[in-house]
Amino acid sequence: MKKILTYLPVLMALLLLTSPAMAENKTPLKGEALPELVLSVPQDASQKAYLGLTSGDTFQISDIKGAVAIIQIMSMYCPHCQREAPRINTFYSRIENDAALKGKVKLLGIGVGNSVFEINFFKKKYNVPFPLFPDPDFVIHRKIGEVRTPYFFGVHLSGSEAGRVFYSQLGGPDDALEFLEKLLESAGL
Repeated sequence: MKKILTYLPVLMALLLLTSPAMAENKTPLKGEALPELVLSVPQDASQKAYLGLTSGDTFQISDIKGAVAIIQIMSMYCPHCQREAPRINTFYSRIENDAALKGKVKLLGIGVGNSVFEINFFKKKYNVPFPLFPDPDFVIHRKIGEVRTPYFFGVHLSGSEAGRVFYSQLGGPDDALEFLEKLLESAGL
C-alpha cells in the first residue's frame, strides 16, 4: 500500500498532462493551427460586413474574409489594454486607410471574462471602431492557453497557410505603425 501511495502523485500528474483538457490549454505558437474559436455574429451590420460574414448566428475565425486576421485578446479591466486602446485604434485606422491593406487585414478583439455589457462599455469609452467579442465564461481563453492580456495572434485566413498562426505574442505596441509593419512582415504581406 505504501508503494502505491508513493507513486500516486506521479500517476496523477501523468493523467493530468495527458488529458484532453490539458491539450486544449496550449497557446498556439507561430506555425501552429489556431484552435476553433466560435464567436457570435455581430449585430451591427457594418461590423458584420467588415468581417465578410453573410449569415448565421455564429462564426469561426476561418469564416472571416481577408488574407489575415489580427486577434487582440483583451479585457475591459486590463490597465495595459486600456492604455493601448488609442494605439490599437491607430493601428486599425492605418489598415483601413491603406488601399493595399483594407479588406486584407482584419482586426478583432476578444474580451476574456467580459460580458456583452462590458465589451460595449469598453468599445464606447475608448472609441473602438473594430469588432469586439465577449468571452464571459473564459471558453475561448481556455482554448488559447489562458494567456495574459493583452495578447496578439496573427492568423492566415487564406492560401496554403490558412488557419495557421504567424504571430503569437504577449503585449501590445509602443508604436502602432511599427507594430503593423512587424505583423505585415510576419504575415508575408
